[in-house]
Amino acid sequence: MQTTTGLLAELTSDQRERVRSLGHEVHFDAGEQIFEEGTRADRFWILHTGSATLAMHIPGHRDVAIDHVRHGELLGWSWMFQPYVWSLGAQADSPVRALEFDAQSVRLLCEEDKELGLAMTRSIAAVMGDRLQRSRSRLVDLFGPYAPQDRAAGAI
Repeated sequence: MQTTTGLLAELTSDQRERVRSLGHEVHFDAGEQIFEEGTRADRFWILHTGSATLAMHIPGHRDVAIDHVRHGELLGWSWMFQPYVWSLGAQADSPVRALEFDAQSVRLLCEEDKELGLAMTRSIAAVMGDRLQRSRSRLVDLFGPYAPQDRAAGAI
C-alpha cells in the first residue's frame, strides 16, 4: 500500500503542501461506515491512526472483506476517475483519525497543475493495481477451487 509519503512522494514540496492544505482532520468510530459501495465518491482520506476494512457486496452472500487500509495509507481512489462511484465499501475497524479531502477540489488542482496531476494519477494507479491483485487473491481464496467452505464440507 502507498503511504502518505508514497502517495505524495512524486510531488514537489510546494505541490505536497498545496494538496495537504485542501485536507481537514476527521474522526470515525470503530464500526462506523465510512462509505458504501455504489454511492458517490466525493472525497478521500489518508489515515493517520486506526484501520479500515474494504468490503465488496456480493449478492446472495455477506459482504466480503477484501483488504485493510492502515496508518499512512490512502482510503479511496474512486473519486479520481469517472463515474466517481465507490467500487467497494469501507468501515472503520478501530477508531480512525484521518485527513479528509474534497475530491472535486483535488481534481481541479490536478487539472490546473498537470505535473501534480500526473504524479497523483501514477500514485493512485499503483494503489489500484495493488488492491486489484489483493481483491483477486481474496476472491479466489473464498470462491475458487478448494475454497474454505469446500474444505469445511469435506469436498477435498
